Amino acid sequence: MKKAIHVGIAATAVLGLMTAAPAASAAEHTAPNANTTVATVDIKGVEVDKEASNETRRIIESNAPAAVAAANVCGSGYTISTGAWRYSTYGTTYTWTNGTSGSGYYDKPICAVFFNDSGYTRYMGVRLRSNYTADAPAEDFGAFGSYAGPVYQKRGYCGTVYSYMQDSTGKVLVDNVQTIGSCN
Repeated sequence: MKKAIHVGIAATAVLGLMTAAPAASAAEHTAPNANTTVATVDIKGVEVDKEASNETRRIIESNAPAAVAAANVCGSGYTISTGAWRYSTYGTTYTWTNGTSGSGYYDKPICAVFFNDSGYTRYMGVRLRSNYTADAPAEDFGAFGSYAGPVYQKRGYCGTVYSYMQDSTGKVLVDNVQTIGSCN
């Protein structure tokens, strides 16, 4: 299964279905959307939030085609990475935005996907909470061989993403909460 997932990711890149337009490496720019308020840097053809952690940058740089595949799962317009977290050999969670903003900086729509890198179908899930307590969380839990999600929040920037995975005996392999975006 793992090889099939990585072959699918590679095929996505080769077929030109990448959502991120190539640009000069580490070039800083503002995303092209007229409502965009996210400054980005280019990492191997992937737009990454300028404020993204060094770990996010390292994960995307180490496997840009996998990051692009995650953006493709989120759908049209979700082309700016706001975070990536690798959990040993078990999985990687990605969050994406389209860069638009509602009533303020923290009101950016967010998509989250938790990729299963283990090579086995696992009980796993991803939960996305916005930065507004009144918004219900979006989640996707079940037995998945490739990924959990995508899940969406209209005002998800500065919210949290929860990633969970267990093995066939019920042993917890991943149980982590991360903050999305650069928030104070």
